[in-house]
Amino acid sequence: MTLPEAKLNKISQSILSGRIALFLFLFDIFVGVSGFMYLEGYNLVEAFYMVVITVSTVGYTEVRPLSDTGHLFASLYIILNVGLFAYLLSVFSYYVVNGELFKRMYHNIMRKNIQKLNDHVIICGHGRYGKEMVQHFLLHKMPFVVIEHDTAVVEDIQLSDDKILYVQGDATTDEALIEARITNAKALIAALPDDSENLYVVLTARQLNPNLNIISRANSQRSIKKLKLAGADHVIMPEQIGGFYMATLVSKPGATEFFSRISRENEADILFEEISYNKAPASCKNKSIRELHIRQKTGTNIIGYITPTGSFQVNPSPDTVLEPGSSFIVIGSSRQIEKLRQFLKNMG
Repeated sequence: MTLPEAKLNKISQSILSGRIALFLFLFDIFVGVSGFMYLEGYNLVEAFYMVVITVSTVGYTEVRPLSDTGHLFASLYIILNVGLFAYLLSVFSYYVVNGELFKRMYHNIMRKNIQKLNDHVIICGHGRYGKEMVQHFLLHKMPFVVIEHDTAVVEDIQLSDDKILYVQGDATTDEALIEARITNAKALIAALPDDSENLYVVLTARQLNPNLNIISRANSQRSIKKLKLAGADHVIMPEQIGGFYMATLVSKPGATEFFSRISRENEADILFEEISYNKAPASCKNKSIRELHIRQKTGTNIIGYITPTGSFQVNPSPDTVLEPGSSFIVIGSSRQIEKLRQFLKNMG
């Protein structure tokens, strides 16, 4: 019975260690130099020269003829170096020929880039929905990191043309979430295919970061309540949304097609933006839509208002005020939205 590939890789990493190889090489030189100095009375330079020609099997003449004890020591030393050379060759093959050295270098660079993240999004799972989220965040240039356990999926991420930061690990564990800098993240999306795994992710994430905005996927209606009790701020059922979309294609095909085009942001030049009280410039706070002059300045339209209590208003009146806990929902083209962002930046 063969061992699983992951277990074999773990054994290889523990046995074929670069640190062990370096230690054995230095120890081998120390033994050789000490032996020749003690047994033959060589000075340090002469002993080191003997070690070099012995280890490298160059075959140059000895500094001076060896005694019988010296011959025995040199013979044993050569035999020892045959085994050491075989081990060093194995380590070299594992780290360089098999690409393990470059993999470790790549992982170290990846970890350093992840350590720089702040106010980012953590995506747990790079399946069907995870890939869509990745493309959305890449399009909007939002910082994010993916946590994925499956080795085959991780290899697909590595081969991707996009520069995707990822952590290979179990998203239900503290270690993977901490490596993804959950304490510095602004949001987490649990997009694993199993509801129980998403439940563990939500529980762990909420414990590690009480202020985190957590969004979870759910496959079952009965899982929604449990996920919210565990700490999820929002729970989404993709199948439910898909069913609603297909039904409205029959009753309201034109309107549904319009919103479908909006959702395909890479095909339609229609974007949304949220202006929340907490993140708005001080000069915009406690001002009405009329006073902000957003449409006149940027060409965008405020189509929604989220009240401090969390309710929604469509097409709010010009007298609606951006008060604490509220937000405006804005729609516009990519050029208009960029103009809006610049407008808000200048207002700050």
